[in-house]
Amino acid sequence: MAAVMVPASDHAPAVRSFDPADFPVPHGREEDWRFTPLTRLAGLLDGPASDVQATVDVQCPDGVEVRRLTETEVRELPVGTPIDRVSAHAWAGTKAFTLVRIPRESIIHDTITIGIHTVSGVSFDHVVLDVGTLAEATIVVHFTGTGVFAGGIDLLAGASSRVIMGVVHNADRAAVNVSRVRLRLDRDAQVRSSVISLGGDLVRVRADVEYAAPGGDAELLGLFFADAGQHHEHRVFVDHSQPHCRSSVTYKGALDGAGTHTVWIGDVLVRANAVGIDTYEVNRNLVLSDGARADSVPNLELETGEVVGAGHASATGRFDDEQLFYLRSRGITAELARVLVVRGFFADILSRTEIPGLLAEVMADIDARLGVEALVDVDLTEAVLVGAETGDGS
Repeated sequence: MAAVMVPASDHAPAVRSFDPADFPVPHGREEDWRFTPLTRLAGLLDGPASDVQATVDVQCPDGVEVRRLTETEVRELPVGTPIDRVSAHAWAGTKAFTLVRIPRESIIHDTITIGIHTVSGVSFDHVVLDVGTLAEATIVVHFTGTGVFAGGIDLLAGASSRVIMGVVHNADRAAVNVSRVRLRLDRDAQVRSSVISLGGDLVRVRADVEYAAPGGDAELLGLFFADAGQHHEHRVFVDHSQPHCRSSVTYKGALDGAGTHTVWIGDVLVRANAVGIDTYEVNRNLVLSDGARADSVPNLELETGEVVGAGHASATGRFDDEQLFYLRSRGITAELARVLVVRGFFADILSRTEIPGLLAEVMADIDARLGVEALVDVDLTEAVLVGAETGDGS
């Protein structure tokens, strides 16, 4: 398939193609790659070096269809075309695609869990989540393992469907993950998607939102905690190409340790025909120690002024001694106070994910990385109050 040139825009991908040869090898000066340490991509720019496949395990209730598709079969669905060299290599290297289909008008009460596990070497895979018209489902994807992964997740949300989705990156410290999460919303579909990055040496996740018809409502939540030299990079692209749609993007990140680097790029494009839309994006970063760096770049491109609302915001701040003093004055140790401040910073994101058990799981991991045992019996109220009083709980 020949490369497709998309309409000119400052922020939309310029080329879409299934052929890796249509994308030049990046050198780090390109806008899409200037923050990424290319030497840590572990050969993903060069393409598949072996036939290693990631292990995909789907746990779902009765009534949900799970099967493997060939490339020909999956391209009959409205899946996304690769937008860079790594995603094109990942598509070419995937031997079979995993389809999870929720039938029309089905209401799935139990959480659908998908585990994607890598071992040594480079692995590719692609998962398509096809949610039918008027269906409802909660889906959680967990990335684990020790290897290098490139691939994608396509969520096809049917008309008037309601989907809650979480993607959790918690692979081993040496792992590399470069992936794309694409949300395609049909008429009046509602999607709440959460991306949480904790593990891995390098994690680079791109989340794209596309509207196939008017009335779609997409809420994107993100949480990342990086330490000990980790590189976490999150890119968001919301393409408002249909009228009367809504998007809300809220990402929060914490950094701890010298050499740690996080990147958040938020791009929202409102096309000329997308009248009556409402969009807002925000990124906040909490720097816990010296030597850590957070880059945050929100972008908003408007081709029409006939909108309900459009805005963006970004803020990066250091760990506040006043927060520490506030808690210490109430008899809380310095170690525990630090944990509570981080908990308060993340609490609103985790409470909005609406995924059972995710808050406790993520907080236990963060507690351990901050050097204390899991505080499962600690009420988050005190931490939320600290965040609200200092302006970090928003």
